[in-house]
Amino acid sequence: MKIFLDTADTSSIEKHFATGLIDGVTTNPTLIRQSGRDPEEVYQELSDLGVMDISMEVVGDSDTMTSEGRRIAEKFEEVATIKVPCSPDGLLTCAHLSRDNIRVNVTLIFDAAQAILAAKAGATYVSPFVGRLDDNSVNGLDVIKDISEIYQTHWIKTQILSASIRGVKSVSTSFALGAQVVTMPPSVFEKMYNHVLTDKGLQLFDADWASVVAHTK
Repeated sequence: MKIFLDTADTSSIEKHFATGLIDGVTTNPTLIRQSGRDPEEVYQELSDLGVMDISMEVVGDSDTMTSEGRRIAEKFEEVATIKVPCSPDGLLTCAHLSRDNIRVNVTLIFDAAQAILAAKAGATYVSPFVGRLDDNSVNGLDVIKDISEIYQTHWIKTQILSASIRGVKSVSTSFALGAQVVTMPPSVFEKMYNHVLTDKGLQLFDADWASVVAHTK
């Protein structure tokens, strides 16, 4: 059961990684470039922090993605997971890289059939987009369940990485339905700590402690 952060904000990643609760990061090179930074500088910064699983996206045709994926994997070694789309070129790239023992995250998964192809291609992770499916009147969590049942039936080692997460409930339900990993924005991770009964309990603990201190003076 792993928690990844889905962001390119290195300051936020550093803050939350320090909790010891974060296992990896999924990044988007478009967002990194929009921030004015070079993606590989960000990857290196995250690696230096100690993040051991960083999804690094490649684009282009299969030859381009395969070549770039191998280059990035050689540069960043064990921390690199190459992220490719669930397209014919992406799956061919996945097959090439997985044969080289390079971790691959096949993203933009929207149904179980795509997850089957990604597993056949040797994907380490498949990333169903729960929130985006919900936006299109498909229950994204049902897709997580379908993939999980198929993988369990056929002893598939590919891990389900639940993505496009909009709320805390989707995190816990994804894990309950068989996802091994959930990637989420920092804002959702922060909300996982919160519950009204926990807040009330903390208030009571503080009041009780204050009363004990007052009586010992």
